[in-house]
Amino acid sequence: MNSKLIPPLTYLGIFLIFSGAFYLLFANVLPLKTSTTSTDSGDQTAVPSSTTAKTGVISFSGPKNVACPINGAMYTEEEQKVWKNRRPMTIMIENHSDSRPQSGLNGADIVYEAVAEGGITRFMGVFYCGAVSNATTKYDVGPVRSARTYFLDLASEYADYPLYAHVGGANCSAPKDPVTGRQAGPCTTSKKALAIEQISDYGWNSPGTWGDLSQFALSYKACRREPERTGDVRATEHTMYCSTTEMWNVAADRGLTNETKVKKQSWDKNYRPWTFKQKDAAASTITTPKITFNFWEGYGEYSVTWNYDQATNQYLRSNGGKQHIDFNTKDVTNSKNIVIQYTKESRSIDIHGHNLYDMVGSGKGVLLQNGIKEDITWSKANRLSRTIFKDSKGTEVNFVPGKVWVEILPVGNKISYEGQS
Repeated sequence: MNSKLIPPLTYLGIFLIFSGAFYLLFANVLPLKTSTTSTDSGDQTAVPSSTTAKTGVISFSGPKNVACPINGAMYTEEEQKVWKNRRPMTIMIENHSDSRPQSGLNGADIVYEAVAEGGITRFMGVFYCGAVSNATTKYDVGPVRSARTYFLDLASEYADYPLYAHVGGANCSAPKDPVTGRQAGPCTTSKKALAIEQISDYGWNSPGTWGDLSQFALSYKACRREPERTGDVRATEHTMYCSTTEMWNVAADRGLTNETKVKKQSWDKNYRPWTFKQKDAAASTITTPKITFNFWEGYGEYSVTWNYDQATNQYLRSNGGKQHIDFNTKDVTNSKNIVIQYTKESRSIDIHGHNLYDMVGSGKGVLLQNGIKEDITWSKANRLSRTIFKDSKGTEVNFVPGKVWVEILPVGNKISYEGQS
C-alpha cells in the first residue's frame, strides 16, 4: 500500500468511530425531542410549555379545563391534542422484587394488580391521558412482562380493539426434554389460561385490528433491554422497557389511532366510562388512614400498604414494607381511589402453575377515597362489558377525579384497617 495513503485512512477511521459514538448517544441515551409535526407513523407529540426538573417529564401551561375520559382528572387543551388521536394502551408491568423500582406507574390513569404466578403480583396500567407528560422519555414504562388471560378481560374494556403491550405470555406449551431442551409431548397448558391463543381469537393481531403489541413483533425503537437501568445489573427477564410514544406510533401504522379504520369508528363508540363526581377533598372525619393486606400468605415481599396523605388527599403505596417509588419521577406511587375487588381464584390449574381470576361475574369489594372506607359490589356481564362498581344502596360509585388503582384479591383475603375495629 502507498504510505502516503495511510494518514488519510487513519483520519477517516477516527471520524467514523466518533460518528458512530455520537449516533448511539443521540439515538439511545438522550431523550426524544418533542415536535409539532405529525408524521406518517402517527407521531403526534405536542410541544410542551415547559419541562420540569424531573427527567423526561413535561409540564403543560394553561388552564386545566378538559376532563380525561378514563380517570376524570383535568388536563390542558395541549394535552388533549395529543391523546385525542390515540386509543388507550394497556401495558403489563411486572412486580417481582427484582424489577423495582418500576418506570411509568405514576403515568397510568388506571392500574390493576393481581397475582401472575407463585404469589408474585403483576400490574396492568391503562395509559392514555397521564402518559402525555412522559412523551420525552424514550423508554418510559417497564419492566414489561407477559400476558395473562384475566388481564385480557380487563383490557377489553378500553376499546373495540384495545392496545395491549406485553412480552409473550401463557400459551400452549409442554415440558421440555432434558436433553434437547425442546418441548416434548402434547400441550399441557390449561385451555383457560391460553392468553396468546385468546389474543388471536379476539382479533387483536388481525389486519386492520392489530392492537396486540407483543414485544416480539416490535422493533428496538419501541422496546429494548436495559439491564443496568436502575443502577444495579438485573436478570434479563426484568429488563424490558418500552416507549409509549413509539408503541402508539406502531399502532397508528397499523390503522389504529383514535379510530379503528377498518371499522370506520372511534375506539370509544361503545366505551362505558366510570363517573367521577366525588368531591376531591378529605372527609370531615378520617376513618381509614391506612390499610394493609397480602395477596398470598407467606409472600411478604408482595404485601401492600396504602397510607392516606391528607395534605394531598391521595393514597401512597408501600410494597413489601418499603415505599413504592416510580423510577421515572422518583415519587411514591399514588392514587386518588383504591378499589379492592374480591374475585374467585383458581390456583395452579396446570403443571405450569397458571392461575385464574374470574373477572366476569359479580362480587364484593371495598372502596377507599378521601380517607374513608366504603363497602361496594362489582359486576361485569361479559368480556367486552365494563366492570361496574356500586355502593350498598345499589347506586353506581362516584370516583374522585384522578387515578384509580384496582387490587384484585382472592375471595376471603383479610385486610387490616387502621383506625377501625
